Amino acid sequence: MSSVLYRVNNSLYINLTNKCPCKCDFCIRQYTDSYGDGDNMWHALEPSADDIIALLNKEDLKKYDEVVFAGYGEPTERLDELLAIAEYIKNYKAVQIRLITNGLSDLINRMPTAHKFFTLIDSINISINASNKKDYVNLCHPEFGEDSFQAILQFIWDCKKHIRNITLSVVDVIGEEKIEECRKIAENFRVNFRVRPLIDPNAPEQPAQAEDSQAAQAASAI
Repeated sequence: MSSVLYRVNNSLYINLTNKCPCKCDFCIRQYTDSYGDGDNMWHALEPSADDIIALLNKEDLKKYDEVVFAGYGEPTERLDELLAIAEYIKNYKAVQIRLITNGLSDLINRMPTAHKFFTLIDSINISINASNKKDYVNLCHPEFGEDSFQAILQFIWDCKKHIRNITLSVVDVIGEEKIEECRKIAENFRVNFRVRPLIDPNAPEQPAQAEDSQAAQAASAI
């Protein structure tokens, strides 16, 4: 059975999908099937929104710092389900909701999407991972090619209109010079910036500040 919900530190994560338009060189899902207390992050059949809501009903959400959409895939690949689950949580549970994403939602869904998160998503982590389209393609191998990077920048701009807490992140393997270039992008957008350590899948417990790929790092944080 796959892990639909899993826990890292004091956050509850939702492993919504295994679909992702990227194949990032550093993605943890290339090296291990488990993360946090999730034994198997791969879905034989992807859970419905109702399935996930039923599992959330069994949890005491108040004991967690936040509920996070992440997992071994890009959550916005299932945008309708994501929104339905987030709306349920907001209607019935007083809990913070965070989305970890590669920022390609608009290309995935073929429409602007940031406005859909208004009132539902409290904070968003966008894995930018590069400062230009060439480096992004070489590192993350998106199916949308060089259009991807500009789409991410547009998505960041749109998110600023609808989400208060925005963090851009990179993985520390890209080198100091490129990290600083990405930091400048975050400064220009006037959003937060985080450098994520490359996650060691063999580590017994992940550090509090480590992000996950969509489960760990391909585009997201755990």
